[in-house]
Amino acid sequence: MSDTVNTEFILDMQRKLYRWSAASPERRFADLFNIVCDRGTLLHAWQRLARNRGSNTPGTDGVTRKAVEGRPDGVAGFLEEIRQDLRQGTYRPEPVRQRLIPKPGKPGKFRPLGIPTLKDRLVQMALKLVVEPIFEADFYSTSYGFRPGRSTHDALAKVRHRLDPTKAGPSRTRFVIEGDIKGCFDAIDHHVLMERVRRHIRDRKVLRLVLAFLKADIMIEGNRRHPVTGTPQGGIVSPLLANVYLTAIDERYRRWIPNPRDKTPVRARQRLQTDYQRGRPGFYVVRYADDFVVLVQGTQKDAEDERLALAQFLKEELRMELSMEKTKITDVREGFDFLGYRVAQEKMPSTGRYVGMLFIPKGKPQFLRDKIKARVRETPTGVTLAALVDNLNPVIVGWRNYYRYATRSGKEFGKLDWWLYWRLKSWLGKKHGKASGRTLRRIYTVPGTGKDGGWQSGAKKLARFADTKRLRYPDRGLRIPNGWDDPDERFLKGADKFWEATRALETL
Repeated sequence: MSDTVNTEFILDMQRKLYRWSAASPERRFADLFNIVCDRGTLLHAWQRLARNRGSNTPGTDGVTRKAVEGRPDGVAGFLEEIRQDLRQGTYRPEPVRQRLIPKPGKPGKFRPLGIPTLKDRLVQMALKLVVEPIFEADFYSTSYGFRPGRSTHDALAKVRHRLDPTKAGPSRTRFVIEGDIKGCFDAIDHHVLMERVRRHIRDRKVLRLVLAFLKADIMIEGNRRHPVTGTPQGGIVSPLLANVYLTAIDERYRRWIPNPRDKTPVRARQRLQTDYQRGRPGFYVVRYADDFVVLVQGTQKDAEDERLALAQFLKEELRMELSMEKTKITDVREGFDFLGYRVAQEKMPSTGRYVGMLFIPKGKPQFLRDKIKARVRETPTGVTLAALVDNLNPVIVGWRNYYRYATRSGKEFGKLDWWLYWRLKSWLGKKHGKASGRTLRRIYTVPGTGKDGGWQSGAKKLARFADTKRLRYPDRGLRIPNGWDDPDERFLKGADKFWEATRALETL
C-alpha cells in the first residue's frame, strides 16, 4: 500500500468514526481493536512518528528510529512484531522514562516529562488515530488545547472577542476567574477517566489498552514507581485522555456555551441574554487543556460564589483540587494573564469604546533577553557567526511569531532588535579583538544597510523581530475545521443508514 493510498484509508476511516459519533451521541463503539491492529493503521502511525525528531530519543529499552530502520527485517518486521503482540494479547507497555524539564520563567521549578519506548509510542499513536475522532465529536467548541486545527491563538481570540462590544452595547463581561488546578495531570483519577472513556468505547481490548498505558510504571533514576493517578506527560495519547477528563469543566457551563452538536451558537446566546434580563449571572468558559478562564457576566460576588462552586464541583466530580490562591478573580479592565499573553479590556482612543486587547506581559521580553544572553555567552568566540545565528534564529522567529498579534508589538520588537544588535556587536568585538564597529559592519552586514540590516555571515542572516509586522488574529468562530468534518457531507440519518454504517465499520 503506497503512502498516499494508506493516508487516504486512514483519513476515510477517521471521517466515518467522527461522523457516526456526531450523529449518535449515545453510541458506544465496538470492534475498534481490529482497526488499531490493522497494518495500515500501524504503518501510518510509524510515518507520523518518523517525522518527529523525538523518534530518535530512546525510552527505557534504548531503541530509536534509526535502530529500527537498521534491522535486517527493517520497519516492516518491527511493525509486524507489534501487530502480532497486540493480536495475541501479549503486548505490555514498558516503563516510562521520566525526565524533569525546567519550567520557563520559574527558576528552580520543574515539570515531569515521560518518554515511552518507541514501541509504546507507536501503539499509542495507532490508538489515538482510531479513538480521537470519536471523542472529538463530543468536545466543546470553546476547548482549544491539543485538538486538530486549533491553537492557543484561537483561544485568545475567543477571549478577546468576548470583551469586545456588540450591537447591543458594551461587553457584559465584567470579571474573570483565572482557573488553576493543583497538579492537574498528576491528579487525574484513573477510575473517573475510564468511566468517561466507556461512554463512547465498548471494546474491552481497547479499554484494557488505555488502562495499561495509565498504569505503566515510571522509571525515575533507576527506581520504578507505580502510578495510582495521573497521565504521564509526554505520552502521545495523554493529551487526548486529559481532554476527555477535563471536558467535565466545559459540561458544567453548557448552559452558556454552545453544545458540541449545535449548528449555531444562537441558543447559547439566547440563554445568556435571558439570564441577563432576569438579573442572573452568566458564565462563559474558554479552556486550553488545563489552562482555563471563566468570563463572568455578573457582579464580583457572583464570581466569588462561582469560584467556590467550581472548587466543590472539581472535588466531587473529578477528584481534583482548585488552587484558591492562584485562582484569582480579576476585573477585565485591570487585565489578566492567559496563555502567555496579557488580556485586558481597554478604551480605544479613536472611538472611546472599550474593546478586548492582547499585550505582551512585562516579564516576557526580559525572559527572552536572558535566554538569548545565555546562548551568546555559551558560544565561544572561536565559533563562526553563522553557527551562532543558527542557534539564535529559532528562538527569535518562534517568539516573534507567537507575539506578533499583541497590541503595540511593533514597539517592543523595535526595542528587542536594538538590544540584539548591540549584544552581538559585543560578541563580535571579543571575537575580533580591537576591531572598530565600522569594520565589523563592513564584514558582517550588507553594504549600505548599517544597523537596520542586522548581522549576517554569508547566506546566514540573523532574524529580526521587526521583520514580522503586527497582525490581528481572527476569531474563527466555533466551527473550526478539524479535517474530518467536511461541511458538504451530511450526518447519517435514520436507523437503517445508521446500522448500515455500523456494520461497515465492523468489517473494516
